[in-house]
Amino acid sequence: MRDGFLKVAAATPDIKVADCEFNKEQIINCIKKAENEDVKVLVFPELCLTGYTCGDLFLQETLLRAAKNALIEIAEYTANMDAIIFIGLPLQNNGKLYNVAAAVQNGKVLGFIPKCHIPNYSEFYEARHFTSGNKEVSYILFQGEKVPFGSRLLFQCKQLEEIIIAAEICEDLWVPQPPSGDHAIAGATLIVNLSASDETTGKDIYRRDLVRNQSARLICGYMYASAGEGESTTDLVFSGHNIIAENGTMLVESERFKNEMVTTEIDFFKLVNERRRMTTFLMNNTGYEVIYFSYPSMKCGVDNKKLPITNLTRFVDKSPFVPSIREDRNKRCSEILNLQAMGLKKRLMHTGFKQVVIGISGGLDSTLALLVASKAFSMLNLDKKGIIAVTMPCFGTTDRTYQNAVTLIEEIGATFKEVRINEAVLLHFKNIGHDENVHDLTFENAQARERTQVLMDIAGQNNAIVVGTGDMSELALGWATYNGDHMSMYGVNASVPKTLVRYLVSYFADELENQKLKEVLYDVLDTPVSPELLPPKEGEISQKTEDIVGPYELHDFFLYYVMRFGFMPSKIYRLAVYAFHGEYDEETILKWLKTFYRRFFTQQFKRSCLPDGPKVGSVAVSPRGDLRMPSDASMNLWMNDLDEIEIGK
Repeated sequence: MRDGFLKVAAATPDIKVADCEFNKEQIINCIKKAENEDVKVLVFPELCLTGYTCGDLFLQETLLRAAKNALIEIAEYTANMDAIIFIGLPLQNNGKLYNVAAAVQNGKVLGFIPKCHIPNYSEFYEARHFTSGNKEVSYILFQGEKVPFGSRLLFQCKQLEEIIIAAEICEDLWVPQPPSGDHAIAGATLIVNLSASDETTGKDIYRRDLVRNQSARLICGYMYASAGEGESTTDLVFSGHNIIAENGTMLVESERFKNEMVTTEIDFFKLVNERRRMTTFLMNNTGYEVIYFSYPSMKCGVDNKKLPITNLTRFVDKSPFVPSIREDRNKRCSEILNLQAMGLKKRLMHTGFKQVVIGISGGLDSTLALLVASKAFSMLNLDKKGIIAVTMPCFGTTDRTYQNAVTLIEEIGATFKEVRINEAVLLHFKNIGHDENVHDLTFENAQARERTQVLMDIAGQNNAIVVGTGDMSELALGWATYNGDHMSMYGVNASVPKTLVRYLVSYFADELENQKLKEVLYDVLDTPVSPELLPPKEGEISQKTEDIVGPYELHDFFLYYVMRFGFMPSKIYRLAVYAFHGEYDEETILKWLKTFYRRFFTQQFKRSCLPDGPKVGSVAVSPRGDLRMPSDASMNLWMNDLDEIEIGK
């Protein structure tokens, strides 16, 4: 809970229609299992205490009394237990029968939420027995206690105020304006749905999309527990399809036609952070009543640092920028390449230029920029000879990268131009009094700035614009020479992270029929990432970027959670330890996370004056868009949080 994660579960118990005693015992067995797994929110299906398919037996006093007594016994059983549990049953109130969800926790019934939309079409005949619930909250007498009754109830945890739970029942989700929309606007971060959705061909796909999309629209966690085996099959079959989603992501779902409990964790801090970011997500809790509850096992009050850490079982992608499924990844790559090319196409159309200048090193970033330029020129029906591709060999250039650069340019059909900058850089060293044998920052930056000057002047000669090659990961870390490779007229890779650059080039290569170009792209992919500013050793690249700033797969992971969700450093650390288990030890992850924050804060001045470039994903560092950050902001709060991390705990 310390990082906002809460263990939750959706369970379908075995039942017998109209046998409340049997159903009670099965529900209690599920509660026992959930308690052993440290579940804090547990939801059962609609009318699970009686069974959904009781028909006219719902009008029998015997059944209603048995259901009520079973609920009382379940509530008593939960004394001193943490989980807040939602159980479905028929409940009489003011002479009418309601299909309700009872919220039970720590020995008490906290409230009753009635179903608002009663279906009476096709196979559903609920209006024969049940009355639609009111939105307004009233009180009923239950076991001598006043208990709130109404659809507009919120259940908020005292120890973690971000946990706010609301409920709706089955059909409520399927209508044009589900109650969960109002619940979320009122502050609910988790919606539970007690359902008895019968199974028909293809309905599982619609149901899955419905739950996932609702969680996305409402920026919430959504738990859906559905009736399963044990319900009457006189006319219908129920599959026990349980689903838990979070902000558009399917976290877990059950195997259909198999009564089971599915368990995962909801990240409440992420949901709250996302809502805070979304200025159009307006809040209004008028007409709602909040019921506060506490988890008995947590004696730490509301001090988040003393809250226990929830053990994670959910999937945490170590490459959040790159879809793990090949089909999805290929689709994403195609879209991004189109976005990059469309951005450059518009810039060329607006300026009237028909030529571009790109520095080609034989590395990944410049290769991607060249491929994007080629695509943009195809869109404009321009001769690719208008792509002036410039190689600028110097002290660190290796034969491998040079030959790859030359082959790339030739196979793309661009205009090849070579400008060796050794003499110009050496003259510059002489002019400023720098020893060429001192391979320091000046030695490196002088080459980077000379290359940029060459590109800019060639662009001036040819009435062209310089296309930048630097990627988002380098910009986040400030791994660019100010007014060197940092500068261009249009940066096509500006919002593409390094881990994704590799897949974009790979995707492009896979789609090619040109075998020679395909082979050189594969070799570029196999080349170590390097600015090649230091002399080679025995003909091989001596300056490997990831040895200096750290692995890009870690930095891209950090960048995603810093920029996309604003997580605290300690939470990002714990997520990284979990995601990269077996690949990086905790000390290594902490070391590079500190490096990331230090560079992220101190290098903002470079990002504050970035050239234009297209945003292609959910994260970008443009000062005109996603990152409006002062260049002199203090990093102390973030570093202090990292300093408090105890390795191994």
